[in-house]
Amino acid sequence: MDPAEQLEHLKMAVEISGVRVSEIVLPEDRDIKVGALRLHYLDWGNEDRPPLVFLHGGALNAHTWDVVCLALRDRYHCLALDQRGHGDSDWADEYSHEHHCEDITGFVDQLGIDRTVMIGQSMGGLNSIVYAGRGCERLAGLVIVDVGPELNIGGTRRIGDFIRDTPEAESIDAFIDKAMQFNPRRDRTLLRRSLQHNLRQLPNGKWTWKWDPNRMRSGMSRIEDHMEAIRALWNDVRKIECPALVMRGGKSDVFSDANAEKLAAALPDARWVRIEDAGHTVQGDNPRAMVKELEQFFGRIGF
Repeated sequence: MDPAEQLEHLKMAVEISGVRVSEIVLPEDRDIKVGALRLHYLDWGNEDRPPLVFLHGGALNAHTWDVVCLALRDRYHCLALDQRGHGDSDWADEYSHEHHCEDITGFVDQLGIDRTVMIGQSMGGLNSIVYAGRGCERLAGLVIVDVGPELNIGGTRRIGDFIRDTPEAESIDAFIDKAMQFNPRRDRTLLRRSLQHNLRQLPNGKWTWKWDPNRMRSGMSRIEDHMEAIRALWNDVRKIECPALVMRGGKSDVFSDANAEKLAAALPDARWVRIEDAGHTVQGDNPRAMVKELEQFFGRIGF
């Protein structure tokens, strides 16, 4: 997608979402080397402002945060990372939460970030829990979006089936059809453009996801084993000391009110909120409500 198309896409996304922004601008595409991996990230400018680090969910990429970052960039230095094996970052041999945590640590260290709030959704939220549980003094706050050590197995399985069942297709439209079936809340025109950030064309002319398919094969082979590994993250939750906000999509079948309440209660200084008219991908389904809750949280912790 060329810059003109990206600007038009952002303008449409802002209009549809109702998010208030001062101007429509594009982020800078940047790369950083952490260990042997080249990690790509989006830098929304205003480096003199307090930094926010955004972590996307599995099979997504840094552009999932575009509208949220655009709404917050006047007051904050928004940085959205393509995690290993996703977006325009390098693929890797391992995809454990510990490996992701090492990447995040290297990213924050190399950018010289002394104090930040980390916002992670789904896989990014689990990775942020591990990062925060390591006793990171650099976190002024943590926002965990529609995920936690306790998840609903049905919704989790549905997501896994969706991303496994369409490894490649003849056209982008075929991916759009599948994605609309999975999440009918999305605008089809917007989805077409946003998917271009997450798809690549193969030499045979077909299209496939940008994320590394090996990340789905590594680690746990059964959904039950995967859920058990996630439940082990309660150990990391108990080590978190910074203020936190647990955010749940009101229509999510992955993370329930009970899950969110239990997670918030286990944290030393946290509350949970429900974002109405949003499923698992809250930042895409209802960015306006998400931004409102983020701003209130930042105000509460004085960030």
